[in-house]
Amino acid sequence: MNREPDASSTERGRTLVIQTAFIGDVVLTIPLLQMLAARHGPVDVVTTPASASLVEAHPAVRRVIPYDKRGADRGWPGFRRMVRTLRDNQYRRVYLAHRSWRSAALAWLARIPERIGFADAPGAPSYTRRIPTPQGVHAIERYEALAEPGERRVPEPWLALPERDRQAANAWLLAQGIEGPFIAIAPGSIWGTKRWPYFPELAARLTLPVVAIGGAQDEELAAAVERAAARGANAAGALGLRESAAVVERAAVLVTNDSAPLHLASAVGTPIVAIFGPTIPAFGFGPIRPGDRVVEHPDMPCRPCSQHGPKVCPLGHHRCMKEVTVDQVLNALTEVQNAGEARRAVHRRN
Repeated sequence: MNREPDASSTERGRTLVIQTAFIGDVVLTIPLLQMLAARHGPVDVVTTPASASLVEAHPAVRRVIPYDKRGADRGWPGFRRMVRTLRDNQYRRVYLAHRSWRSAALAWLARIPERIGFADAPGAPSYTRRIPTPQGVHAIERYEALAEPGERRVPEPWLALPERDRQAANAWLLAQGIEGPFIAIAPGSIWGTKRWPYFPELAARLTLPVVAIGGAQDEELAAAVERAAARGANAAGALGLRESAAVVERAAVLVTNDSAPLHLASAVGTPIVAIFGPTIPAFGFGPIRPGDRVVEHPDMPCRPCSQHGPKVCPLGHHRCMKEVTVDQVLNALTEVQNAGEARRAVHRRN
């Protein structure tokens, strides 16, 4: 996971970013990496093993340092090993995208001179520069504020996919008998209340082929979608993270919960229909492009019920998702598809 720097870039490569949050957060941090690389040269990134593959091939990244904080590097021994690794690299500056005491302690104990993070983070007292957290903006813009407060530089796809991953995705799709346009569906989420319960019913009413995506933990949900579709395939657990992103890139539209695939679709430029229940787009994790659609309950006073969405509904009814109908999602899907056709028609005329 190393990209060897040339001699002229060695000093410029002394910039580190620590982001060990969820996969979606790592995807949304990539624009920050691009901004920092433009200023300092390719950066090093500490992230989880699950997210490492997403950033290791990006031209803005020099080196990825996996930190398995819940596995092999769990506890004090793993923490101490990571501190030694960071200290040995003699970084000049670190940007703390993840708001945690652990990240702050890593940077401080590694003796990194410049430590830049959000002013309201738990570890902020140890930072040398504290950036006010922008309010009412997308998470991408919040992360970018660490490099340049007030700047926003992300309308284009920003996930770098090696061609071999696109080829592997294409080969897998062909093996499933899918050659033309298809709808991607991401039915999973680690937070139970974020899962819309009617994805199989939606798949049964679609005329295009359906490809269900997700991780190994989503296989059962994805299998139900595949079974319901007239023409379906199940990629959950069958492909790596970058290959899954390449499948999403090929899709005509992604229909998803508020979960990591939403951000993968944004990062590769695929149109999105996103279903929100216990959380709301105002938290900063919705789609970012014109033409994408959010479907949500129009009048639910208990929304939002938490920052991430709890495992189970605190009130026991889960109406915020159960009362979002298949017809509502189909209507949004039609709007997104029509908008895509209109954009392609303009492109052809120009």
